[in-house]
Amino acid sequence: MRNVPFKQVDVFTKVPFKGNPVAVVLQAEGLSTEQMQQIARWTNLSETTFVLPASSAAADYRVRIFTPASELPFAGHPTIGTAHALLEAEVIAPRDGRLVQECAAGLIGLEVSEGGDGERWITFDLPQPAITPLDDAEVDELEAILGCAVSREARPRLIDVGARWIVAQLASAAAVLACQPDMARMKLIEQKPQETGVTIFGEHAPGAPARIEVRSFAPACGIDEDPVCGSGNGCVAAFIRDSGQTGRFGNEYRAAQGAAIGRAGLLRIAIDDDRIQVGGMAVTCIDGQMAY
Repeated sequence: MRNVPFKQVDVFTKVPFKGNPVAVVLQAEGLSTEQMQQIARWTNLSETTFVLPASSAAADYRVRIFTPASELPFAGHPTIGTAHALLEAEVIAPRDGRLVQECAAGLIGLEVSEGGDGERWITFDLPQPAITPLDDAEVDELEAILGCAVSREARPRLIDVGARWIVAQLASAAAVLACQPDMARMKLIEQKPQETGVTIFGEHAPGAPARIEVRSFAPACGIDEDPVCGSGNGCVAAFIRDSGQTGRFGNEYRAAQGAAIGRAGLLRIAIDDDRIQVGGMAVTCIDGQMAY
C-alpha cells in the first residue's frame, strides 16, 4: 500500500460546496486502468482524474478522466479542477499565462489569469466540435424524455467534443429549471450511440447575473445530473454558434448551472469563428493523501 497525493476541488465556483467537485489523484503512475476505474467508482463523483507524466513534449502534464462507469477522452470541469490542483501544489507553472493538458482527446490549451481581487480564472479551449442535427423522430423522443418542448427552429444537435452531448434549447431559463426528465428512458437512448448525456439551456431575463441557465443529465455515465458541466457548456456555445445565435447571446456571456440541485456554478464563455473558450474558478475542499 502506498500514499498518493489527493485533492478534491470544487469547480466553477469560489465558494466551497457550491460548484462541481472533481477528485484529483496527483501521482497516478503505477495505477492500472482497472484500479483507476475502481477509485472513480469509490469517489462516486461525476469525474475523477489521474495525473501522469506527459508523453508529448508540448504538454505540461497528462490526465486520464473517469466517471463512475467509464473513461472519457475529455471533460471540462475536470480539466479546470486538475489544472487548479497542480498549480496549487506547485507541480506546474504557467508559461506566459498558458498551460497545455494532454488527454485522450489530444492537447488542450488553457489560460490562467489572476484577478486583482485574488481570483484565479482558468479557461480551456474546447476541442473542435463535430455536430450532427437530430432528425424529427429523435427530437420527438427527446421531448418525451424531457417532458417539455424544445426549440424546433434551433434544432437539437449531437455535439461531440470528446464528451458527446445532445444539446437542446428551451423557451427560457425558467423552463430549464422546471424540467423533470425521465432518467430511466434517457439512460436507454444514451447507451445506444454512446452519448455522454443531454444538456439543455434557456435564456434568463435581461439584468440577470447570467445570460443563460444550463442543466446536464448523464444517467448512462452514472450521474443523473451533473452539477456544473464544462464540456456541456462548451457544447451549448457550439450549438449557439452553429445555429446562428451569437448575435442574440453575444460572443461573450456568463452561464449559470446547478441551481436546480442547490449549487451556484458560474462560467465565462467566449465564442469566435474558430475557437470556443470555457472558463471558471475553483477552490480546494479536501487536500491530503489516498492510501492505495
